[in-house]
Amino acid sequence: MPKANIHPTWYPDAKVICNGEVVMTTGSTQQELHVDVWSGNHPFYTGTQKILDTEGRVDRFMRKYGMGSADTASTKPSSEEPKVEVEA
Repeated sequence: MPKANIHPTWYPDAKVICNGEVVMTTGSTQQELHVDVWSGNHPFYTGTQKILDTEGRVDRFMRKYGMGSADTASTKPSSEEPKVEVEA
């Protein structure tokens, strides 16, 4: 048996509230849990997640290590191409 008066009260039917509505019940030491995100509205679980390629980092990596296709190599801006000086 646990010691008396040292453990918090356990609520087996605690309400999880998201955007003002009860979305599920669970066991907790609080009667109500207010959350911003849960599996019902998180993009990963709803299938609406988009992978963002900020600033073209994936393309830059692919070009840098030669993993890109011929199309991505030909679309390289001219400002990034190295300038070669030829002395006569």
